Amino acid sequence: MSRYSLTTRVATRDDAPILAELWSDALRRADRSEQLADLELIVKGAAASPEQRVVVVEYDGQVAGAVHLRITTLSPLNLEPCVQSIHPRVLVQFRRHGVGHALMEAATAFAEENGILHVVTAVPHASRDANRFMARLGLAPVVMYRVAPTAVLRSRVSPQRVPVGADGGRSKVIAARRSLRRARAERLGLPEQA
Repeated sequence: MSRYSLTTRVATRDDAPILAELWSDALRRADRSEQLADLELIVKGAAASPEQRVVVVEYDGQVAGAVHLRITTLSPLNLEPCVQSIHPRVLVQFRRHGVGHALMEAATAFAEENGILHVVTAVPHASRDANRFMARLGLAPVVMYRVAPTAVLRSRVSPQRVPVGADGGRSKVIAARRSLRRARAERLGLPEQA
């Protein structure tokens, strides 16, 4: 006889507050009411689409974990269909009670229902437990997904680029100083500095 009961079901809009708690680090930075509105839209959109599903797992009647499932391709270049298991999360107090297995079972069942041969997922790179769990289930690492704000990336890929509409006078001064440094280094026979 089981001491606890796990139930898997499709999420409803009423689950938005608990989903916000589960996925707090994955949601856009906004106030709580906007995050809840986003989640209600996500749940509503998933319910209306045969290619998406938001699944929650209840542990003795309390939501213990959730996952967003979506049919897509392995990548924009590899058109093999797959089911993405997006942000499978379990609340801390319900870990090690089978909730994670139930979430991944839901992903597997969704893939089988749709005749899809692959399930992919992503877990935080710093979460040792989550990465070990996924490895035990047979999910191998394929890529490292990295994210950066556009402004940060711009500053690193072309730091001398002047934004459109900005005053170009400052960049001309900097270029003139660099030219003078190079000329001085050539006169003195010093190696050029970057």
